[in-house]
Amino acid sequence: MTATGTFAPRPGAAPLGRMIAAQTALETRMLLRNGEQLLLTVVIPTLLLTLFSAVDIVDTGEGKAVDFLAPGVLALAVMSTAFTGQAIATGFERRYGVLKRLGTSPLPRWALMTAKTGSVLVTEGLQIALLTTVAFALGWSPHGPGSVLYVLLLLVLGTAAFSGLGLLMAGTLRAEATLAAANLVFLLLLVGGGVVVPLEKFPDAVRDVLGLLPISALSDGLRDVLQGGAGMPWGDLGILAGWAALGLGAAARFFRWE
Repeated sequence: MTATGTFAPRPGAAPLGRMIAAQTALETRMLLRNGEQLLLTVVIPTLLLTLFSAVDIVDTGEGKAVDFLAPGVLALAVMSTAFTGQAIATGFERRYGVLKRLGTSPLPRWALMTAKTGSVLVTEGLQIALLTTVAFALGWSPHGPGSVLYVLLLLVLGTAAFSGLGLLMAGTLRAEATLAAANLVFLLLLVGGGVVVPLEKFPDAVRDVLGLLPISALSDGLRDVLQGGAGMPWGDLGILAGWAALGLGAAARFFRWE
C-alpha cells in the first residue's frame, strides 16, 4: 500500500537558480545543434586563423602572422557568438512566438536574458579553448600568464557590448532583417575591425573611426596584451564599456517581446 500523500502534487515554480541553469543548458544545446551558428562560431574563425597563418595573404607586420591573428580571431569568435549568433537566434524566437510563450512562464524575463548570456559565455569558452589550441599548434607565442586578468576583462566587456547590440537588433527588427543585417555587420567588421587586416592599412581618418568600434577595441586590446605584453588596456576597456552601456541600455528600453 502506498501511503496517502506520497505522490501529492506540489504546485509552484522551481527555485530561480535551477530555472536559470536549466534554461542556460537548453539555450546552449540549441545553439550547438544549429549548423549556421556552428559555421559562424567555430568553422569560420578556425579556418581564418589556419589559412591566414599558413599563407602570406595579408602583411601583418613583423613577427609571426599567428601572433597577430590569434588575438583578432578570438575577438571575432566573441562577436560571432554574442552578436551575430545571438541576434539571429533571438530574432527568430521572437518571430515564432517563443519569447512570448517563455514570457508567460514562471521564468522572469530578466532571468531568460541571464540564461541567454550564460549560454553565450559557455559557447565562448568552448570557442576560445579550440582556437587557442589551434593557435598553439601553429606556433603562437602569447605573452606570459600575468596577462590572464586583462584578457578576461576584455572578453567579458566585449561579450557585454556585443550581446547588448545583438539583443537590440533582435528586439527591434524583423527576423529576416536581423538575419541580413547581422551577417552583413559580421562581414564588414571582419574586414574593417582589425581582425585579419591591421588598422594601419587604412587611411588615417578611416582608422580613427574604425578604432572606436567594439571589435577594433577588443582585437587591439587583446593584441596589445597577448602580443605586446602591455598592461591594463584602459582605452580599449573604456570603449568596450561605453558600447556595453549603450547596447544593453538601448536593448532594455526598446526590446519588443512580440
